[in-house]
Amino acid sequence: MPEETANYIHGHHESVLRSHAWRTAQNSAAYLLPYLEPHMRILDIGCGPGTITFDFAELVSEGSVVGLEYEGGVLEQARKGAKERGLGNIEFVVGDVNGLDYADNTFDVVHCHQVLQHVGDPVQALKEMRRVVKPGGIVAAREADFNGFTWYPENEGLEHWRDLYIKVARANGGEPNAGRRLHVWAYEAGFPRENIKCTAGTWCYADTEAREWWSNMWADRTLGSVFARRAIESGQISQDGLEDIAATWTQWGEQEDGWLVLLHGEIVCRK
Repeated sequence: MPEETANYIHGHHESVLRSHAWRTAQNSAAYLLPYLEPHMRILDIGCGPGTITFDFAELVSEGSVVGLEYEGGVLEQARKGAKERGLGNIEFVVGDVNGLDYADNTFDVVHCHQVLQHVGDPVQALKEMRRVVKPGGIVAAREADFNGFTWYPENEGLEHWRDLYIKVARANGGEPNAGRRLHVWAYEAGFPRENIKCTAGTWCYADTEAREWWSNMWADRTLGSVFARRAIESGQISQDGLEDIAATWTQWGEQEDGWLVLLHGEIVCRK
């Protein structure tokens, strides 16, 4: 089985899981929802704390969902959440998208969200996703595109944060502008071009509550997540520099006219 060559840039600091637990099928996988049917079996790769996975399980009430995560520590939170929501058609397992432990043609839908930007070989990952989906089934992916992020007002500190993030992510073996590449990777993984549907989605943080939540979360991530350690170890920035970026995030979040949009590429591929 191919081994993962990239390092996950964020780790599982509380601030990272805070972000992941905010995600739902509606705000992070709306492009896929029209394709789901109650009887389907879904594999959700990189499920994290399981909040998108929970929604899938409710939508395929006559089927089942498997949430798969590379780091098993977060799955305790996912299993607890599934129990609290009374979901009996869901299970969580440890696994690696580079070599999925499932037979060919097992699932109706194989989904990932914010995964391919963090792996060393996204084409291999998509090949595995394609292998385990049934003929006629769907492989779906949604990935951020960091150079597509935009904000108001103009802010040199946030420009510096984005430049730093992109450098650190690529040094870790990932591709932070994955969103614009998804359709190319899917074609290289074996999907005919006519079977690849491309869309784009956004997250927008513009009201007071959303702006404060996002800015405070990223201020905490800048100082406390694995990203901080790797940024310093790689010589890209000092601790003082990270503290300046964290302060920039906090200050931006306090601006009444602050507005921020994150661009994502999306693909739905038929096998």
